[in-house]
Amino acid sequence: MMQAPVITAALLASPVLMTCLTFCLLTVLLMLILRECRRKRGCIRTRRHQRYRATAARVLARLKTLPGDAHRLKYLRKINPYVFEELLLLALTQQGMTVIHNPCYSGDGGLDGQVMINGERWLIQAKRYGRTIRPAHIDAFGELLRREDCRGFFIHTGRTGPVSRARLTLWPDIELVSGQRLLKLLNGTLLTEKGENKS
Repeated sequence: MMQAPVITAALLASPVLMTCLTFCLLTVLLMLILRECRRKRGCIRTRRHQRYRATAARVLARLKTLPGDAHRLKYLRKINPYVFEELLLLALTQQGMTVIHNPCYSGDGGLDGQVMINGERWLIQAKRYGRTIRPAHIDAFGELLRREDCRGFFIHTGRTGPVSRARLTLWPDIELVSGQRLLKLLNGTLLTEKGENKS
């Protein structure tokens, strides 16, 4: 085994060897730092998902205590949009359906979750609006459904204007869920074109 003074002398005598060793050490250090950052980011994302899901459970319980449908809809319009997404997925899960959560909330391409109903995959677009929904959002969701070759729920807390209603007729695979239908969904009833399905 070489002694420390011999190794030091060899490194000082060869600047190329010293440069290579320094580069290797810095590379290993950088890889360790990046790995730790990814781990922490994953933990942060997981904690955020857990926090939104816990809040969604509290919101679902609180909705049952509010005095009327108008108060419930007003309350839904004020919650965090990501909590609204989790609230819908929680309501579907509580009805015994298989729900697929997205790994992230933003940059999801208009897909806020998925649910399996009678073996059929349905995509979910959740919009926590205070105003009228945009026809462009309906078109974008319709295009997504066409690409994915499945049906979907466009679920929102806003108002559906006449232009948006006309757009919905162009997309037969979109089931609109808002107002009373939304409240029924959150209360344990899923509505599809076949009528009410109690769970």
